[in-house]
Amino acid sequence: MTKPDKRKKPKTGTASKRSRLLPDEREKQIVLEAIRFFAEVGFDGQTRELARRLGITQPLLYRYFPTKQDLVDRVYKEIYLTRWNPEWQDWIEDRRQPVAARLKRFYAEYYPAIVNHDWMRIFFQAGMRNVGFNQRYLKLVRERILLVLCAEVRRELGLPSVAARPVSPAELELYWGLHGSIVYDGIRQYIYGTAVPPDPVAVTNAKIDIFMAGIKAAVTNLLK
Repeated sequence: MTKPDKRKKPKTGTASKRSRLLPDEREKQIVLEAIRFFAEVGFDGQTRELARRLGITQPLLYRYFPTKQDLVDRVYKEIYLTRWNPEWQDWIEDRRQPVAARLKRFYAEYYPAIVNHDWMRIFFQAGMRNVGFNQRYLKLVRERILLVLCAEVRRELGLPSVAARPVSPAELELYWGLHGSIVYDGIRQYIYGTAVPPDPVAVTNAKIDIFMAGIKAAVTNLLK
């Protein structure tokens, strides 16, 4: 009678698959899980717990990201910079269309890029813990979108150029107000857990129309 073979057989399943990941695949896996992890628990979450969720050791995690800040910076790049379309500034500057149409085109793409669980929750978690990338991202919005928009609105309305009359903090705040009102839909949904407009594009377009209807008088008053 043949005795059963008691030698250990190689393990199969998830652990085996994870051990065969190429370095680039492993790094991507870590980053994607880190996004989910920080969105859920915030940036006080420990890398030890993240490694446990990934099914890897903490030393292996540190081989890819030597410090927690290195990992945080990589999360910032993945969720904010890779979703930033460099053509957005070109759209704002496209003078073949009125400014209102340019804005509607921009926000039609920008809105779904940011109004989602991970983007919103990580952004607010980072702000509460002063992780540092909120300022970097808002600087990007300010320089690539809002200041460009200030110049284009003035040109369309026949107001003094920004070269002749630089944009004041008060004037820039008008544009932050529009931007913030649109981003607020995501805050309501993913931070406050309340309902958002069933047709966000229509609501956003209405906000843009209201903004454009009053911007000339507002800017003219500030330029006096």
